[in-house]
Amino acid sequence: MAKVCITGGAGFIGSHLGKKMLELGHELVVIDNFQPYYSTYRKQRQLQQIKDVGFFHFYDVDILQADVLKQIFLHHRPNVVFHLAALPGVQPSLTEPLAYIDYDVKATVNVLQAAGEAEVEHVLFASSSSVYGDQAFQPLKEDMANGQVVSPYAAAKYSAESFCHAYAHIYGYTMTIFRYFTVYGPWGRPDMAISKFIRQLLRDEPITVYGEHTARDYTFIDDIVDGMIRALDRKGASDVFNLGAGQPVTMKQLLAEFQAHFPHMRIHYEPSRLGDVVATWADITKAKEQLGYEPRVSLREGLAKTIEWAKQYEK
Repeated sequence: MAKVCITGGAGFIGSHLGKKMLELGHELVVIDNFQPYYSTYRKQRQLQQIKDVGFFHFYDVDILQADVLKQIFLHHRPNVVFHLAALPGVQPSLTEPLAYIDYDVKATVNVLQAAGEAEVEHVLFASSSSVYGDQAFQPLKEDMANGQVVSPYAAAKYSAESFCHAYAHIYGYTMTIFRYFTVYGPWGRPDMAISKFIRQLLRDEPITVYGEHTARDYTFIDDIVDGMIRALDRKGASDVFNLGAGQPVTMKQLLAEFQAHFPHMRIHYEPSRLGDVVATWADITKAKEQLGYEPRVSLREGLAKTIEWAKQYEK
C-alpha cells in the first residue's frame, strides 16, 4: 500500500478522495489550511467524513509556506501526492487575480519542489476544463488546450500545468494532470450551480440562471474519484487526462431534471457572466483507453443522490 498525501484534503474532491484512500488501505497525510473561500465549518465537517473512516495525519498549513511544506514532505516521504489545494471559482478570480497567482501557481510550485526533494514517485495535479477556453459545443481533446483562456482562474490553472511539466522533467517523477469537468455531488462546492440550485429550491426560493443557452459536462464525484484512483498505477511520462461524463447537458435539460424533483420551481434569468465559458464537453477517450476510466453515474441518478444528501445536511 502507498503512503499518500492530499493537499486540499478538506475540500469537496479532496475529502471524497481521502475517504477512498483509507478504505483502500493506504496511509494518508492531509494538508489543508481551511481557506475561507467557503465556510470553514463545512470543511471541518468534510474532514470529519474522512475521520469517520479511519486514522490519518492532518496538518493545518498554508502551502505558500514552502519551508513548512517541505518539512512535512521530508518527514512523511509520501510515494504519491495528489495536489488539489487551490483557490477555486471563475468569478472571484476576476476581482482578485493576484490571489489566484499565489494559490494556484506559486503554491503549486512549492508542492512540486517539495515533492522532488522528498523523492515522491508520482504527483497528480487537479486542473480544470477551464483551460480549454471558449471552444463551445465540440468534444474537447487533451491537445486542444491552446492557452487562449477567458478568466484569470483558467490562466492560473494553465500556468500551473506548465510548471507541472517543468518540475516532472527536473525531478523525474511521474506527473499526472487531471482536467475536471463540472464536478457535483454530496458535499459539492456551495458556489457551484447544482449545489446552489438545490439549496435554494429546498428553501422554496427562486433560482438564478446566467445565460440560457449554456451546457456543462456534469460529472458525479464518485466517477471523478474513480478516475483519479485508476491513474495511481500509471508509470512513465507526464500526461494529461480529461475526467468528465463525456456528455454535455444543456441548461434546459438540467432544469427539466430539477423540475421533476421541484415541480413549483421558479427561475430568474440573467445575462451570461464575464469569464464563464458557454459550454464544456469532455472527450474522455484517452482516460478510457489508458486508465480504464468509465463514468457510471447518470445525471438523473447523481442529482437524485445529491438532493437526498442535501435534505439531510443542507438544512
